[in-house]
Amino acid sequence: MAISWGPPTSCHATRGDDSSANPAPPPRDVCGPRERGAWVSADPLGAVGLTVFLRSSTSLRGIFEGCFFCVMKEGNPSKRRTSILKFFRELPSQDDDGQVLPISGLWNTAMAHPNDPEFINLGIFECMAALIWKGLKNRRWLSHDQNIYIPYYAAHIIGSYTMNMEEFAERAIHAGVIPPLVELLRGRLTWVEQRVAVRALGHLATYSSTFPAVASHGEVLELAIQLASSSLEIVYSHFYQSVDRRISYHCDLLTRGMGGVEMESRKAEEWASQLQCWSLQLINCFAFKPEFLFDICKPEFLVKLPGMWGGLVNENSPAGIGLLRTICQHKLGRGPVANCPGIIEALCNIARSSDDWQYMAIDCLLWLLQDQSTSNKVIDKAAPALTDLTEISTLGDHKRLGDTIVSVLQERCQAQGTTRNYVSNRTKEQIDELLGSRQRLKWEKSMPKEDLQIKQAAALVVKLEGNSLFSSGDISGAASKYSEALALCPMKSKKERVVLYSNRAQCYLLLQQPLAAISDATRALCLHNPPNRHAKSLWRRAQAYDMLGLAKESLLDAILFINECSQSTDPDLSLRHNKVPDYAERLVKKQMRAAWLFREAAVKHGGIHTEEGAGDTYGPEADDSEWETASESDIENDGREADDDDENDNIRKDMYDKSTTKDLVHGYNMLLAEDEST
Repeated sequence: MAISWGPPTSCHATRGDDSSANPAPPPRDVCGPRERGAWVSADPLGAVGLTVFLRSSTSLRGIFEGCFFCVMKEGNPSKRRTSILKFFRELPSQDDDGQVLPISGLWNTAMAHPNDPEFINLGIFECMAALIWKGLKNRRWLSHDQNIYIPYYAAHIIGSYTMNMEEFAERAIHAGVIPPLVELLRGRLTWVEQRVAVRALGHLATYSSTFPAVASHGEVLELAIQLASSSLEIVYSHFYQSVDRRISYHCDLLTRGMGGVEMESRKAEEWASQLQCWSLQLINCFAFKPEFLFDICKPEFLVKLPGMWGGLVNENSPAGIGLLRTICQHKLGRGPVANCPGIIEALCNIARSSDDWQYMAIDCLLWLLQDQSTSNKVIDKAAPALTDLTEISTLGDHKRLGDTIVSVLQERCQAQGTTRNYVSNRTKEQIDELLGSRQRLKWEKSMPKEDLQIKQAAALVVKLEGNSLFSSGDISGAASKYSEALALCPMKSKKERVVLYSNRAQCYLLLQQPLAAISDATRALCLHNPPNRHAKSLWRRAQAYDMLGLAKESLLDAILFINECSQSTDPDLSLRHNKVPDYAERLVKKQMRAAWLFREAAVKHGGIHTEEGAGDTYGPEADDSEWETASESDIENDGREADDDDENDNIRKDMYDKSTTKDLVHGYNMLLAEDEST
């Protein structure tokens, strides 16, 4: 389900985990460590059990007067409704074996048909709430048979049925589902139940008619904040790290009994991400209400939000950046955000990255600049990043985004009063340069076509001079020539300007100026059609971010670079034999270790790497010896290519095949893009 981060009339939640409280462990005989390879005989996920019992349901007749699966096959509608109603009323009071089977069947039905009102009208919410309470209050019942699964399924069923329909959410509120869900959110059982509880509460909080009922439980927001902050550590320390002591029913729920340790670990990382993101989504519903912003906008929580990105396992949630965007929509939220320089810097990095939620970071920066009370605090950091993005036309649903950025920056410079006094001279120069380029574009529209062609030809000559200087090792001189060529090249010659910016970014990398390289690579990516898809610029920016130690931004650019290579018709870029270049593979592996979702928790708990055979190796013991930053590699060669050929076309030949050559390993054989290969 796509998650909307709009106001609580349309946004639908889907993610979360908590808490500082230690979850009380369920009884050992039910949920203690299991022998590897053991599997719960009743197939608690229902995929097998439901089929078996639909075929032969006589084994449940001793539990209820007419088993649930027989009732579901009843042809008489009136009799069917009466029997289901009776089943929902009586199930919570039953203590017999086999209850998990009909519950798992209901779980399957809720997942497959969340908008079907039949069970809603017959009391399923009341039944599920009662079952959760029973599990919380009666540990003897919870430890019996396979009842340990029931609170998880019950909360999941509530979340599924309230996912899309506000009417169903209202019925759930009236059925009293919130108090037992809050108890699960507290950590009364384990993180697995917290995950489905925060999911269900997030759905209930998205609707304007049901949000007040959720908010009336004052601890919900505090618990969600705690959970968002600690969820990754909880899952790591309570499950991921303890390979030989994992709770049996956790393993079964994660893998449906179909996988071993490696699959359990992968799914645990995915669920941990969901736990955090669903917690953030629940907080997001509160953030639309100004009265809750004081509790949300505590500096110690705000500074963590840019780092809460969900990892590669969760691409559907904007996570921390989504919550920041909601906070920045209100004046009460913008002040605390502007007071945290680290957040502004992170927003600038996300705005100039391949993150799917790039536009959200741009929105935050623009709103902070438009607010006179925060503009002076952020403009020196925000303006340089935004000026790099002014050539982008469309980004997602944002049309004419570059024009909007120019307009906001111009307004800030023209603002009366003391605001401009807080702007540094460097920032003023950058904005003035931007406005000058816009004026230049207007002048060029009135110029004769022949004059523009002369300017373009002159720019080409200077560019070739830059290429020659670069090949001879004069990197600084080459950068100056590319700057000169940019001053000559017509503004509408976007393809040529992409090449010039990208080539200059290459020079800045070799000159150990990663910030300048990021700026130029971003400008090239914005000019490119489609935006953010120029492979060489992606690779150069990935390495610049690597030089700054920004693993996530480097990783996303490197992955997109590989994707672009796989689709490119350029023989210098297309993957040979579908093989990812060694240098790109090494960078991706390095950054995946550095940006690993559990890395901080692993460092804290002394488990930075897993045992061999139990998953990927992370941390200091992973072998990074073959990896150097590209700039280090090229500096050793005085900025020259390892290839002895003087022509740029030959400089780039066979760059994917000669992986043993140091420069090629690090990708710096992709030096100068020719006009036809942009």
